Amino acid sequence: MPIIINLDVMLARRKMRSRELAERIGITEQNVSLLKSGKVKGVRFETLERICQVLECQPGDLLEYRNDEEAT
Repeated sequence: MPIIINLDVMLARRKMRSRELAERIGITEQNVSLLKSGKVKGVRFETLERICQVLECQPGDLLEYRNDEEAT
């Protein structure tokens, strides 16, 4: 998949656990885990906004595009 989700990187930089993020943005820990692993087909802008507020980052800090040639 050409869109890479760097949520785990931002969590590490902010020294925050997935559980805390899930509680603060109002989604399940399992959904945070799915986001971290990139096993989602989409994310609501509302959820992305809450993640950015809590982690004090920009959407570009969380999402990265790589074309198929770079990803392999």
